[in-house]
Amino acid sequence: MHTVTEIPAQTDNNQANNTLRVAAYCRVSSDHEEQEKSLTAQISYYSQKIANTPGWINAGIFAERGSGLSLWQRAEFMRMMELARSGGIDLILSKSISRFGRNTVDMLQASLELCGCGVDVFFEKENIWLHDRQMQILLAAYMSYAQAESESMSQNIKWGISKGFQIGKFGYADFTCFGYRRSSDGHLEINEPEADIVRKIFKLRVSDRSLNEISQWLFNEHIPSPTGKERWSRETISKLLKNEKIHWRCYIAEDICE
Repeated sequence: MHTVTEIPAQTDNNQANNTLRVAAYCRVSSDHEEQEKSLTAQISYYSQKIANTPGWINAGIFAERGSGLSLWQRAEFMRMMELARSGGIDLILSKSISRFGRNTVDMLQASLELCGCGVDVFFEKENIWLHDRQMQILLAAYMSYAQAESESMSQNIKWGISKGFQIGKFGYADFTCFGYRRSSDGHLEINEPEADIVRKIFKLRVSDRSLNEISQWLFNEHIPSPTGKERWSRETISKLLKNEKIHWRCYIAEDICE
């Protein structure tokens, strides 16, 4: 009589133990106090949710601030993707599609890659699972809408800033706007000591000085950053040079062009 020996199929240890390695991606678009509270709340919520769900183990909470549309410029998102590629994540939780990303092409590319890695994603607000084929059509539609909404909002914000500065109103009372201050009647006015520093920064940049060199000059001159730090970061200087709220054409361009 022939003897049949059954060889059990090899399975992933986590699947055999009915456990899922669950990560969460949390993001806010700015450093504003309310946004900071939102990010803290997201981290706390998902940490507790994963810890309190039987069969789930925490694969990491990936949290960051960033308003850029591109997913590939976000350090924590890229770190999460690397872990997914290496097989360290089974499921990713996200508050909403817009928190995960707004650029349609990037989102579809990331989604396809995650599917290829066997990683599912749950978007809580929309109640959508990435691996649901029927939902992938809706997901693409949501991403297109979110991207269009973001681009429209960006244009509206730029328009509002420009018009506000034209009439001397400043709608960013809670943000540091180096070179300006608010008068007693709430109108925007130039802070001359800071304005001189801004003019010098622009002149240095126009003279092909690097951001590092400008930072060193500010440090040597004992000029603290807008948030009071001893040394200006390259990012802070870059944002100042590009920031429409500074609206440097009002009082700097003539000096530079002389």
